[in-house]
Amino acid sequence: MENVIEVSGVSKSFKGVKVLDDVSMYVEKGSICGLVGLNGSGKTLLMKVICGFLIPDSGSVFVQGKYIGKDIDFPEDVGVIIEHPGFMPYMSGFSNLKSLASIKGMKDNEKIRRYMELVGLNPDEKKWVSKYSLGMRQRLGIAQAIMEDQHLIILDEPMNGLDKKGVDEVRDILLKLKESGKTILLASHSQADIDILCDRVYEIDYGHIEEITA
Repeated sequence: MENVIEVSGVSKSFKGVKVLDDVSMYVEKGSICGLVGLNGSGKTLLMKVICGFLIPDSGSVFVQGKYIGKDIDFPEDVGVIIEHPGFMPYMSGFSNLKSLASIKGMKDNEKIRRYMELVGLNPDEKKWVSKYSLGMRQRLGIAQAIMEDQHLIILDEPMNGLDKKGVDEVRDILLKLKESGKTILLASHSQADIDILCDRVYEIDYGHIEEITA
């Protein structure tokens, strides 16, 4: 099985405190891999290193065969939500996605509409994003992460702010994305998310990582 993500011996310190300590992991193509751990354990930091947002002090990260920080600065063909999705507050959800898509030359408005509907948002809603609930922002963030048909999707706590119906809907979306051949790395505090979604699970504890049974 081909590995889409390969992390080998990665360490990262801030002000003398080692936040990631010799972390190694991999994510297989077409799978959903989960990261679990307490707040501050290093999950989000590891995702930032994988995305090239932070450079590790030691070790290597390969995404889709490219050495991050050497072959390329940022992985290609990746949809990402890390921490809170960032949107322009005084624009509608559709206008936000349209603006973001145009940066990459995507001008298919119908496709944007389709992905908004897929995550349970109305593309004709004129409400500013500043008026969105946390759950609506999360849905919009997920739409942003998948609307360009990316093959790798990295999601940091994608269920935050969603009610039970929303959680069920997003789980269904992620499983369908997996069925279509997408590879997903997600962090979640929910054991149910891990049990339902993940093929492989890693637990991070004070910067150390260990594979656990999914």
